[in-house]
Amino acid sequence: MAGAYILAPLGAQVSTWERSFFRDADPYGFILFARNVESPDQLRALCRDLRDTVGRDVPILIDQEGGRVQRLTAPHWRQWMPPLELARLAKDPERAFYLRYRIIADELRSVGIDVNCAPTCDIAQSDTHPFLKNRCMGETPTEVAANARASIHGHLDGGVLPVIKHMPGHGRGKVDSHLGLPVADVALDVAQDWDFAPFRAVNDAPMGMSAHIVYPEAGTAPATQNADMIDLIRRDIGFNGLLMTDDISMEALDGPVEHRAKLSIDAGCDVVLHCNGKADEMQAIAATCGAMTKDAAIRGEMALKCRQTPETIDIKALEAEFGTLIA
Repeated sequence: MAGAYILAPLGAQVSTWERSFFRDADPYGFILFARNVESPDQLRALCRDLRDTVGRDVPILIDQEGGRVQRLTAPHWRQWMPPLELARLAKDPERAFYLRYRIIADELRSVGIDVNCAPTCDIAQSDTHPFLKNRCMGETPTEVAANARASIHGHLDGGVLPVIKHMPGHGRGKVDSHLGLPVADVALDVAQDWDFAPFRAVNDAPMGMSAHIVYPEAGTAPATQNADMIDLIRRDIGFNGLLMTDDISMEALDGPVEHRAKLSIDAGCDVVLHCNGKADEMQAIAATCGAMTKDAAIRGEMALKCRQTPETIDIKALEAEFGTLIA
């Protein structure tokens, strides 16, 4: 079975060391960042080389939400407004989100990327930290759920797997989880009715990402490392897809990365997401996590079966229609 982790190369090409390590570690997938991107041709070669190292059609992920969080940028790729801005501006938000992510999926597939860490299903609130707020798709569960569902369809129709995030809900975070640990100051039954609702509405998505946020009634551990919260994701939200952690290197978590990773896997996450490309950390995670569990491997295989070859579309026509919705 593949390793219970998703890893990231450090640069724009696979190094000699990475080629050997990735072959032996056999990660479930890879994730790319701006540091890995120079041009479309270079990116296609990188994706091809990463798959060659493990000898299979491994999923390759990226964060291409639009707004601040998009790794593929001009001049080679389209620039997109923040999701919350689109939700507020579009005449028909659901159609606009479908078109946006159908076009993004076309861009991603053209360079060999087949998983996008979007949509963000967290609910924007008045005090949501700015690192997250304009990445949200709305300000009510109903609005977010509708826009997220449209986004998921856009991805899947374009042959790209979406990753719903950050489960079970990160919108109440007042701290940037890259720098500290946010706490959701809310009763759990209220969170289940509000924060969890968009995820429940799209619980058939093939992949999801956990949130580094504490819900105090469930204890002091963040959801990523909290077995009770993972159980709520599975039972209350009803999500049975592949569950990956948010980046295990973020400062919301404590201790060495291998300790963070073990706690996450023990809590019930299927795979650990490690993003900085540091060799020593990747080695430690691979040694600690080992192979995916049988159940995780089944969920991982079921997710990959959702990849499909998209129908040919008229991108210019989709762009024109999108333009009319935000004019």
